[in-house]
Amino acid sequence: MRFFDAVTLETIARNELKKYKPSLVVGEPGAVPIEDMVERYYGLEVEYRFLRKNGSALGCTVFDDTLLPIWNPEERQYELLSVRRGTIVISAALLYNKSDGRLRFTIAHELAHWLIHRELFSGGGIAAASAIKTSLEENPAVERQADILATALLMPRNQVKRAFYALRSMTDPADSLAALFDVSKQAMGIFLNEHRLV
Repeated sequence: MRFFDAVTLETIARNELKKYKPSLVVGEPGAVPIEDMVERYYGLEVEYRFLRKNGSALGCTVFDDTLLPIWNPEERQYELLSVRRGTIVISAALLYNKSDGRLRFTIAHELAHWLIHRELFSGGGIAAASAIKTSLEENPAVERQADILATALLMPRNQVKRAFYALRSMTDPADSLAALFDVSKQAMGIFLNEHRLV
């Protein structure tokens, strides 16, 4: 597995955003239309399904055509779903809490896997779905890299800094910044702390 440090992942995010829509990097700060980016720019398909009975899996990226086990809540059993390469499957449970930022972050996280981990999973006869349960336990570096890249895609550092300095006179800029970038207040708070802006 290739190791990507945080600086490299930020550079990847900036380059991908520039290719998709340059104004996301140099224009007015705002929310990245991540689902549009995934579907229209990369040509990936996003499907919403219940991945696990207990809700433990929020998303997976399919690198090879495969049969994916999904939970059918109506039948109360697992079924095999035929899924094509280039499909991102997101837990349908996230559709009920769109406002907490987790849905957008999960989509960005799965896009990150597509961008930097395709060679790790492709051609091996496995889908990311097979790795859902074990990837975090067996290789936390893979998940951490996807988290860092997802954060950099949704909260481009230079854009967040520009917005922060424009809003810093406010009592709680994290709230306003979270709304502006359409992320959770918690995610924005972590970002601001990590970048020493608060």
